[in-house]
Amino acid sequence: MPERRQASPARISGVLAIFGPTASGKTAVAEQVAERLGGEVVSADSMQAYRGLPILTAQPERPTRLVGIWPLSYAGSVAEYAEVAHAAIDELVASGRTPVVTGGTGLYLRAALAELDVPPAPGPDRRARWERRYDRLGGERAHAVLAERDPAAAARLHPNDRRRVVRALELTELGSSLPSGQRLWTEDTRHPTVVFGLEIPRDVLARRIEERARAMFEAGVEGEVRAALAAGPSTTVIHALGLREIAELPREEALATLVARTRRYAAYQRKWMRRIAGLVTVNADRPPDEIADEIVEVASTRQRLPAGRAG
Repeated sequence: MPERRQASPARISGVLAIFGPTASGKTAVAEQVAERLGGEVVSADSMQAYRGLPILTAQPERPTRLVGIWPLSYAGSVAEYAEVAHAAIDELVASGRTPVVTGGTGLYLRAALAELDVPPAPGPDRRARWERRYDRLGGERAHAVLAERDPAAAARLHPNDRRRVVRALELTELGSSLPSGQRLWTEDTRHPTVVFGLEIPRDVLARRIEERARAMFEAGVEGEVRAALAAGPSTTVIHALGLREIAELPREEALATLVARTRRYAAYQRKWMRRIAGLVTVNADRPPDEIADEIVEVASTRQRLPAGRAG
């Protein structure tokens, strides 16, 4: 059967966004959606923003906005990402091209789509100091310090969530607080927006995660990680999923640990997905072209969105 080709791209006003757990196929779907609409993909992945770890962070092979914009030594912030994401999206909208915002970092996706009151960046010295204090005190005692300084933030965080407990403690020194999920996921957006969520059975996703992890090792991720560590990664990059495990553990143990951590992260992303107001869920257990067709069809019926609203 001959391949279906569109004579000309469909036209969608506003912004499309695609979210889903890691290994759900977001990149392939987003690329096909952008192709059908004559648009461009804008990455909303916190680690794909860095140059130097294309295998570990599963960076797309096709040119994608906001991929590889920062060196590994740089500790980028959500506020900085939001600034460049807004500029990229506004440029595409003004030129009549559809931005297809996609990624698995929920906060970055939201920052790209909306005007957020993003907490200030703490600076590397303050973060390193709180990381040392967390490690010295242990999770429970560090969490107790946070409970004294910011009870609302502490109530939302588990003591073992080192990264977010440290971030919340940083913000207490700056007179700020971690935003809650309820505050983040309102329906307000900068442009008319439809957000699609990729749903996939857990067993299928687990298989894809393991297959992708094995493919990373076959592609040379160990050498990539060694080079990244030699270059001196920032305190943000050093926490990239799997980086330390690949650097420190024997191959098979590193692979098993990477798979287990990625599955946990995928479960966390599913929780993020449930927070998104007006989310349109689509079945992602099928070829990317079928998913892209459904997304374009649904988006075409929602062109007359009220300005600045999602859903």
